[in-house]
Amino acid sequence: MENVILVDQEDREIGVMEKMQAHQEAKLHRAFSVFLLNDRNEVLLQQRAVDKYHCGGMWTNTCCSHPRAEEALQVAVDRRLKEEMGIVCATNWVYSFIYKADVGGGLFEHEFDHVFFGRFSGEPKPDKSEVADWSYVSLEELKQDVKNNPSKYTPWFKIILAEVVDKEILNKVA
Repeated sequence: MENVILVDQEDREIGVMEKMQAHQEAKLHRAFSVFLLNDRNEVLLQQRAVDKYHCGGMWTNTCCSHPRAEEALQVAVDRRLKEEMGIVCATNWVYSFIYKADVGGGLFEHEFDHVFFGRFSGEPKPDKSEVADWSYVSLEELKQDVKNNPSKYTPWFKIILAEVVDKEILNKVA
């Protein structure tokens, strides 16, 4: 059984809850999203494994997950990046936001999401139970494809991508 950390609107911990229950009840919980850029400033995307409990087969950012209780956020980011994508690299927190999205099947993501960026130009070695495929994509290609094919992408990824573009975050971390 995997738990998530429940938080308030200021990201203060208020408890823990079993992950599926939190997603069924749309409880606000702590999460993180990682974006890795290669030396050509292309974004490393992953296609979620088809049998994931939600958003299976959809494309999203390099890595996303939840920290464990008592686990520092940076430690969780490093752990999941290695577990999901087989990558070890430095990442830095850039910003946080709250979102709520219906992800189908009676499940909701309601997350206080901490967004991290890093640099990686190699070939990931993803865990096939987590990741079906991966690709490096230019920001321009990505913006166009999300516009033309929004159903291919996870809800949180589309929100973060819009924020990254609007606030010119990639220019700041590139």
